[in-house]
Formats: sequence, structure tokens, C-alpha cells
Amino acid sequence: MDLRQQRGMELAATRTIRKKGETWIVPSQAGADFYQVTITAETESCTCPDFATRKARCKHMYAAAYFAMREINSKGEETVTETLMVAETKRRTYPQDWKNYNAAQVEEQDRFQVLLHDLCKNLPTIAPKPGRPPLPLSDAVFICAFKIYSTMSQRRFMSDLRESHKRGYISRVPHFNCVSNALENPNLSTILKSLITQSSLPLKSLETSFSVDSSGFTTSRFIRWYDHKYGKPRQRHEWVKIHLMTGNSTHIVTSVEIGERYAGDSPYFVPMVKETAENFKIGQVCADSAYSSNKNAAAVYEVGGTPFIDFKANAVADSTTGSAYRQMFHFFQYQKEKFLAMYHQRSNIESVNAMIKAKFGDSLRSRTDTAMRNEALCKVLAHNIVCLIQAIHELGTQPTFWNGHAEAAN
Repeated sequence: MDLRQQRGMELAATRTIRKKGETWIVPSQAGADFYQVTITAETESCTCPDFATRKARCKHMYAAAYFAMREINSKGEETVTETLMVAETKRRTYPQDWKNYNAAQVEEQDRFQVLLHDLCKNLPTIAPKPGRPPLPLSDAVFICAFKIYSTMSQRRFMSDLRESHKRGYISRVPHFNCVSNALENPNLSTILKSLITQSSLPLKSLETSFSVDSSGFTTSRFIRWYDHKYGKPRQRHEWVKIHLMTGNSTHIVTSVEIGERYAGDSPYFVPMVKETAENFKIGQVCADSAYSSNKNAAAVYEVGGTPFIDFKANAVADSTTGSAYRQMFHFFQYQKEKFLAMYHQRSNIESVNAMIKAKFGDSLRSRTDTAMRNEALCKVLAHNIVCLIQAIHELGTQPTFWNGHAEAAN
């Protein structure tokens, strides 16, 4: 039972619902308004804003349906009748290309190593210093990303590293602590972000619609404090907050930012839009109300796109708002169905967050801030490579990185 059904039952049990011909008069749950509900074998409708927006059963329609199922007899006893049954909400499903999906899953780990090696093989080398030769940068990035993809511990991951060495993807088999040491490098964050951008480019001809949102990964560290109000100690996990911009068709991540734990989402919108616009043609950008501002709407228009950003409860369009924001607001007011149809593509980025956490884990094993940020970026990089593997089978894409040049950009 969803929330609207539950609230409909509460309305039917606590408020007076009247029938007038074929119409039910249902009171508002929050105020003094009344809504007209019509439920027949041919049609269902309600005059409330929720039904006008969703075109699906609202709580007032559920309330009328539940109320109609009860009938008070002459003795004041309540009997249940079958005059009106509540329709079950149909779950929307999407077709799946199982043949290519299965082929991609079967070959994923082998192809993952090939694509990751192609991304890393031409990374710049580090000048040697006196002492033990350092692990090459290309090897370090490959090992970190492959380890995060495997979701195994560093010690158990060594068997995979030995196999990668046999195939020529790394120059030597290092100690199992090499992953921890590499993730502690603060310069690795910039390299991983560039690889994430580079891994998205093979799909740039397929993506013109994008979504922006943030997500968090829990860590093994705790914040502890003493609650004087209740007289007992409390604790909670620390987390790493990432901001993503993703394509709505292929779920590829085009831009990523690591933000402060308690920072707002809106300041990260413009940098990600500009970074994506450097490589992709932006048609639409969808985001929730946390990103609703004049600056963010204008940033999308400046790169040739149309913003579909949800509005806050007190949103207005007057002389104090920017022209881009006013255009978006009037579009919503006069073509609400079209606006919402585009805005609801934002659900794709929720799918991306769920994909990353389900496949690579929703928590981080690293202990320091630097290592945790790099580990989160490795999860995003692994997700992009998995999306490329799926595109190879379903779309026939042949990924080529760094424009086919022999050397990667420093």
C-alpha cells in the first residue's frame, strides 16, 4: 500500500464524504476545500492538483473508493459491499534487451580490464627518485580502479592482479598495500576526474539530455558527541558527498565533484554544466528544487540548453528574477504537462546512484579524507566503464580514448 492509499483510508475513516449523483464530494485533508471525484467503469477523475499533475489516482479518489465499499444499514451496523473496488497501481516496466545484456555481463570483467588499461596506459610517468622504484602512475590508477570494481579486500584481490600482470595490463605485481598507498595521493583526484570525463566521451553523440543530483557514501569513521538534552552519548557515520551530472539515455557520468559533507548542492551545478558543455551538446538539464536559482537557470541557457528545474514552494517570477528563470517559470505555468514530462527524466540520475551503490557498495573502506574521496571517484570511473561495456553490446559503440593520440593529456 502506497502513501496515497494510506491517506485515502484515513480520509474515509475520519471525514464525511458525500455522494451527489455520480460524483463524490471529498474534503481536503489539510484545509477546508472540497474536491469532486468521479469514478466509473469508463473514467476516473478528481479536481485536486495532484490528479491534474500525475493523471493517476490521488488520495481523494482512494478515499471515495474506500468510503463506497462501506454501507451503513438501518441498525447502524457497518457492512462492506463490493460496489466499488480500489484499482491496483500498475507498475511501469521497460523492455530489456536480454541477449545483449547477458553478453555484456558475461564479458564484463575481461572488457573492463581492456578499457581501463586503454584509459591508463599513456598517463604521464613520474620522474624516479633515489630508493625503491615507485609504482608507475598508469599501474597505480589501474590497480585502484580495478580493485574498487572487484569489491574484494586488498589481500584477496592479489589473485586478480597476478592475472592482470600475465595479460600485460600492469608492469609488475606490487604488494597488497599498494592500493592504500595510491589512494592516499592527493594528486590522484585530479587524474581520476579527467579519466571519468574521458570515459564519457565515446557516448557524446548519444547524449543531449542530462540530470544533476548528489549522493553520499558512508564511511567507517564515526562522529561521537554527548547529548546534554537527553543525557546520553550519540554517534553517527561520517560520509563523502559526491555531485554528479549524468546522461539520461546511457547513464554515463559526464562530470563529478566531491563536496563538503554539509555543503549545499546548488553551488556545484554551474561548474558541472560548464564542464559537460565542453564535450557534449546540451539540450536539457533536469534537477530538483535544491538547484532552483536564477544563476543555475541562466547557466543552462548560456550553453544552449533548456533548464527543467523544480520550483520551491515560494517561487515567483517577477522583476527581481532573471530572464532565464522567468522563461522556465512561465513554461511550467502554461505548458505544465510538457515541463513535467521532461523534468521527470531526472529519475535517471536516481538510477545512476542506485547502480553505483548496488554494484560497487554504498560505503567506503578508506580511513583518511583523501583516500575516501579517491575511492568514491574510483566507483564513478568503474560505473562509466561498465556503461561503455553495455553500449558496446547494445549500440555497437567502439570506445576510443584520448582521440586516438599516443599520449594522454597531463
